[in-house]
Amino acid sequence: MINLIPRGFYLDDILDDMGKNVSTQLMKCDIYEKDGLYNIEMDIPGFNKEDIKIECNEGVLTITAEKADEENDENKKYIRKERVYKKTSRSFSFADIDEDAIKAEFKNGTLLLTIPKKEKIETKKVISID
Repeated sequence: MINLIPRGFYLDDILDDMGKNVSTQLMKCDIYEKDGLYNIEMDIPGFNKEDIKIECNEGVLTITAEKADEENDENKKYIRKERVYKKTSRSFSFADIDEDAIKAEFKNGTLLLTIPKKEKIETKKVISID
């Protein structure tokens, strides 16, 4: 069973429409299962590998991208400036992943995470009645 719910899932679409959810706008992703692995393909344009941090704690995978603004050049007179870089992140919750075996690759502005599932250990506990 996949338990994959992005933080703020229900509000993402509403906030996207209002143009206020920077994380979802900058970090569009596809999440799919293939060959028994979870896969996340996330576009993070304008960032380098060094700008991205991936953490996993108790089944919650958090991807953070942070880049400082370019230094202001006194000779530039901006007519429009849309490329403002800030810290942005997205989190996803998984119920059955092997956190120690997650692999990440970043190429051409796309982050690919391959996330193995934990092997299920079937345990059956019999409770005696006193």
